[in-house]
Amino acid sequence: MTAGIAIFIGALYYSNVLTALPTDSIEKEASINEVTITSTVGSKRKVAGKGRTASIEEHLLQLNNVAMVKRGAYAWEPVVNNMSTERLSTTIDGMKIFYACTDKMDPVTSYVESGNLQRVRLDSGLDGNPQATGNIGGSIDLKLRKSGFDAAPQEFNLTTGYEANGHLQVYGADAAFSSQTFYANFGAFYRDADNYRAGGHQDVPFSKFHKVNSFLNLGFRPAPNHIVEGTVIFDRATDVGYPALNMDVSDATGLITSLSYRREQLAGLFYRWETKVYYNHITHNMDDSTRPDVIIHMDMPGKSSTAGLYSLLEGSRGKHQYQLNFDCYYNTLFADMTMYVEGAKPMYMLTWPDVGTFNSGLSLSDNIRLSDTHSIHLSAKGSWQQQRINSDEGYHALEIFFPGVERSKRTFMGRVSVSYAWQKNGWRLAAGTGYGNRAPSVTESFGYFLNNAFDRYDYIGNPHLKNESAVELNTSTSWQNDVIDTRLEVNAFLFHNYIIGTPDNRLSAMTIGAPGVKVYQNLKHAQIVNTAFTFSVTPLSWLRWDNKVSYSYGKESTGAHLPLIAPFTYLTALKLFHQNWEGELGGELVGKQSNYSNKYGESLTPGYAVWHISAGYQFNIHTVVANIHVGVDNLFDRYYSTYSDWNHIPQKGRNIYANLSLKI
Repeated sequence: MTAGIAIFIGALYYSNVLTALPTDSIEKEASINEVTITSTVGSKRKVAGKGRTASIEEHLLQLNNVAMVKRGAYAWEPVVNNMSTERLSTTIDGMKIFYACTDKMDPVTSYVESGNLQRVRLDSGLDGNPQATGNIGGSIDLKLRKSGFDAAPQEFNLTTGYEANGHLQVYGADAAFSSQTFYANFGAFYRDADNYRAGGHQDVPFSKFHKVNSFLNLGFRPAPNHIVEGTVIFDRATDVGYPALNMDVSDATGLITSLSYRREQLAGLFYRWETKVYYNHITHNMDDSTRPDVIIHMDMPGKSSTAGLYSLLEGSRGKHQYQLNFDCYYNTLFADMTMYVEGAKPMYMLTWPDVGTFNSGLSLSDNIRLSDTHSIHLSAKGSWQQQRINSDEGYHALEIFFPGVERSKRTFMGRVSVSYAWQKNGWRLAAGTGYGNRAPSVTESFGYFLNNAFDRYDYIGNPHLKNESAVELNTSTSWQNDVIDTRLEVNAFLFHNYIIGTPDNRLSAMTIGAPGVKVYQNLKHAQIVNTAFTFSVTPLSWLRWDNKVSYSYGKESTGAHLPLIAPFTYLTALKLFHQNWEGELGGELVGKQSNYSNKYGESLTPGYAVWHISAGYQFNIHTVVANIHVGVDNLFDRYYSTYSDWNHIPQKGRNIYANLSLKI
């Protein structure tokens, strides 16, 4: 591990958990069978009734400002504010984890299950959680479900679900034991799916997958206000198909571990202190051995290992409620490729040249309650980072294209944000701004001949890239009473040194059929603007009607549209509640993506409308609490693709599902 830690005294990160301040950043929550989705911008229901049988990605889609890049039926890549992985920070209980696939087929969210989680926290834009780094678009933290010391002495849960389209089967079981000094909760979940069908009963080959996930959480309280906790998660997916790509995944395995100490009810400036150390290891094996008519077979394994820690202090005094956090981690990424040419020796190449990244940072935040109607939120973080190419072979390969390139690079990253909120008589007005930057990812700096199936180009990293920076501007207006809840929000991101791949005609493609080679470059500027209007009305105690209209726009300095920018979208849902019954009828209406980018491999995506219906009932059998839900997605079996579906792979057609959960 690289020695030396540069400490930057920044200020202030934002905590969604603080409910004392009525700022615009305070989140709303929606309960989904014990999984709480937390967002700074509200929530939307897209998987009503599925509960724990829904995937993590389906739960995330309930959050405003969140979309998914889909390459198949498994492991969708989260997008926040129309920005994907490189411009986001995704953590699991504050732990940094990095995917091991050069094609981003295994985002961090794919290594957990709904049964692992208590809630999901989303921070939009530069106002990230304390462990977030480089979060221009936003940050996601997946909070683990721990039974704690004050829970029922023992609890047992069973979950099962079935979806007709693709014969998806979900089985889960978990148990919890709790006392005043010790708790334990553990469980296992299994998913199995065949190829699904698109609208019109069209088979989508290579879309099956199998997954098993198990977890264990332990807590020990040796003395009052002293708590020690440990976590182990094992997640393995096998035989995963990706219809939008030319390769599948034989195995994707994650081992996630942590040990933490927490001290509560401190005196002085801080009332709570938590320190956590963690380690995780990810392996990911791509191959095309099951694909027909492959000219040259190849294997593409990848590995990611991360060790880190964070130490978080929370305190309050007078009008201030604040947090101070220090974190650091060391990550290594390694990926290679072997091509098996008939009649010749296998050809070997490094695609991630064993890159080691050391990062340390300090964040501080303050929520200031000026009065009952006025509040201010301040947030900042500074991080120092060093990256080094550990492989001699990988270093010399990059040196061919970048003579004299240094083997290691150092950089400083920071973010700062401020927001103001006023609320009175049901009105809330808020405005904020922020500035931050991010270092190029390992792929953007050191990737070597990585083929992108979206535009079919081979990509090469650029170790001379500058940090990308952005200014964020955001504002919102909302009003609510007992019947109506309405909100209008706008945010804009103005980029400098925007990082994206551009063609280099001097280089020849390696992949058969690739039109050329792109090298990552800094563009002078770019901008992304997002707007959303939500309207909910509850005319009766048993009836609510939710609506949301959103539109986004993105362009870069050459005048080209940015890729993967959401078109006009309208979501609507009519929800009914009666005693232990609930029901929902909803739809998603999306306009055609007319602002597509030919330059970045996009083509026109037609508009579509899909509808869903669901019903649920909760009942008791002695001491057992049972929940049963049934529903139909894509009610009219529409054949469609979304703007973010890789290579326009079609989404599922009509899908009838049912699930049952028992709490004992």
